[in-house]
Amino acid sequence: MPQIAPFGAWRSPIDAQAVARAGRRLAAPAIAADGAVWWAEGRPAEGGRVLLMRRTADGDPEEVTPEGFNVRTRVHEYGGGAWALAGPHRVVFSNFADQRLYTQRLGEAPRELTPAPETPAGLRYADARVTPDGRTAVCVRESHGEGEAVNEIVAIPLEGDPAAPAVLASGRDFYSFPQVSPDGLWLAWTCWDHPNMPWDGTELWLAPFDDPGDARLLAGGPEEAIFQPEWDPGGRLHFVSDRDGWWNLYRVEGDSVGQLTAERADLGHPQWLFGGSTYAFLEDGSIACIRCEHGSERLFLLEAGATRPHDLDLPYTSFGFPSLSSRGMTLAFAAASPTEETAVVLLDLADGTAGILRAASEEAVDPGYVSSPRAIEFPTGGGETAHGFYYPPANADFEGPEGERPPLIVQSHGGPTSHATPALDREFVFWTSRGFGVVDVNYRGSSGYGRAYRHRLRAGWGLVDTEDCIAAARFLTEQGEVDGERLAIRGGSAGGYATLCALVFHDELATGASYYGVADTETLATDTHKFESRYLDRLIGPYPEERELYRERSPIHFVERLRVPVILFQGLEDEVVPPSQSETMVAALRRNGVPHAYLAFEGEAHGFRRSETEIRCLEAELYFYGRILGFEPADELEPVAIEGA
Repeated sequence: MPQIAPFGAWRSPIDAQAVARAGRRLAAPAIAADGAVWWAEGRPAEGGRVLLMRRTADGDPEEVTPEGFNVRTRVHEYGGGAWALAGPHRVVFSNFADQRLYTQRLGEAPRELTPAPETPAGLRYADARVTPDGRTAVCVRESHGEGEAVNEIVAIPLEGDPAAPAVLASGRDFYSFPQVSPDGLWLAWTCWDHPNMPWDGTELWLAPFDDPGDARLLAGGPEEAIFQPEWDPGGRLHFVSDRDGWWNLYRVEGDSVGQLTAERADLGHPQWLFGGSTYAFLEDGSIACIRCEHGSERLFLLEAGATRPHDLDLPYTSFGFPSLSSRGMTLAFAAASPTEETAVVLLDLADGTAGILRAASEEAVDPGYVSSPRAIEFPTGGGETAHGFYYPPANADFEGPEGERPPLIVQSHGGPTSHATPALDREFVFWTSRGFGVVDVNYRGSSGYGRAYRHRLRAGWGLVDTEDCIAAARFLTEQGEVDGERLAIRGGSAGGYATLCALVFHDELATGASYYGVADTETLATDTHKFESRYLDRLIGPYPEERELYRERSPIHFVERLRVPVILFQGLEDEVVPPSQSETMVAALRRNGVPHAYLAFEGEAHGFRRSETEIRCLEAELYFYGRILGFEPADELEPVAIEGA
């Protein structure tokens, strides 16, 4: 029989070390011509290093990237698209330390493709594609020097000594998805300018590969977001657009564009990273696509000639930053479900078989400790509805005292243009198996609910998202699911901003945890990297014209209103939200005598990557909540210094 113990004080085998051990970050699988599957694998135990892995049909996973190399790019600071196949046994990749582009053949040492820049790591490369003849890599280059970084599309020979790349397209603020046609004659790409982000307004261009200056606009504009232009094997260009309010699939047909799907769901994804793909072509003419409806992602198939895709009825509901790869009738992808952690999966549509090539961990989570997420809709400001996924407490060994309700953690996702998906996440299991409820909020402004919902955050950042997080907590309290006196909020980056706004400008919550959260929106507008330097024009208003509005939305200026304890976590090498944001917030908390804790980490940037950091953060946060919410954790935890307690 389950033991009776206060919520929050349950013993769980899912400790912080178990969370960290399951920390393989699996992404971007690709099927080579010989049938082997390659993918990128992040290793928190190796300081967040990313290496390439490969597995043949009858072999075990093998490491391709040698020691001393880290397959990551810093273009747009968030990176993505750091590697590409250049044949069945060859790859091109960006190396994190020097940001140069390299090529590597199986069993050989990597070789530089680009010359060393004058400024260390000053020339960065991402989103590479190799031309059909295998002789050239086409990619995005970001040049750093005096003033704002310059982004271009360049071509780099794969043979010979490192040489200065040839510029194929320049003059726009941002570029992505350089795609060469199967016959090698045409080059397509997307681009956009400040103040747009790629999910606001992008353009799709086409040019002869040998004369890219003779380019013409195919689709897009300031109020149409284009995602993933892709050539099918027959040389027809496809792309995803939200021109009808949802990200649907289109095909270029001569001088016109034909719409292939008309879903009231999203077949695209916000382009935070390079190299994403939400659809892939199969040899029978059908198109596999990832379809997101109400935050849940499913794999669908659009058969040749059909007007509606149908669900393949797989268990997967979360594809991360999606990346579909195809070869013949086979698909490779990385995905998770509410009962399975992320894994690299190979699916044969010819016979319907699927196999896991690599899992995030070799240690399965006992189902007795896994919380099953439930989609919720709840009322929020302006008579509107917001969304989320609720994970109730779950532990086969414990239950709470009769009449007691569990504490709730409100999880606010980053971005803020992103979305939460229902999936087995050990970090959530860490909390729910100890007796917490967790609600993962898809506040207004989240993707996965169409363009109109995504734009609800325009001019309302810090207001709308915060209101929805609080509304989720209020809804679950009123439903009798959780204890309304023990409500916490946590989040990273933009989610950290929502955390601070909720605690400073509202009084419904008891505590919170900010991970590298924005405290001063004005500093963010003036002291961040190029990719996001005009993001706030849409989220708040143009700067400096709306400077007073920025001040009104900045928790740092109103810290005297904060009366509940908060814990802050910060990477000291963060270029997106600099440490000065957290440090200024801590100084203000100290002046005002507000109970708080602050943990800063050397070597961590925006989004922690090291297993030791993850362990320390989870244990510190649990210790902090125990002190503040009035329970004694069952774990042996290193104490955290709480100033002003």
